[in-house]
Amino acid sequence: MVTEPEQGFPAIGGSSPKGPQAEIAPARAEAPPEGGRPKRREGYRPRRKVCMFFAEHVKVIDYKDVSRLRRFLSDRARIEPRRRLGTCAKHQRALSLALKRARHLALLPYTAEHIRKSGSYSPRQ
Repeated sequence: MVTEPEQGFPAIGGSSPKGPQAEIAPARAEAPPEGGRPKRREGYRPRRKVCMFFAEHVKVIDYKDVSRLRRFLSDRARIEPRRRLGTCAKHQRALSLALKRARHLALLPYTAEHIRKSGSYSPRQ
């Protein structure tokens, strides 16, 4: 028993080109349920973060400038991400390299455990 092909699909074994469930499932044209995701407020736009290194006209990010580099570490001595700092990609790469060099020379801690033992580290003031 061969049926006519529908919408350019060849008739091979099945009753529908999309499978047997395509005919049974109703179309979803209903509105989203109450209590769903709230709509965004009209006119609200978050303030765009500016790269601090461009704002302060910093030419080179120096690994020996520990007081500046400490601002970019979290309380657990992790490098903060771009989305939180607002730095551009170019300066974030240079910053991470400087932080890693400062860690290697023991100018900055690798972990929060080092901070607890020494007690001398104070992140972002």
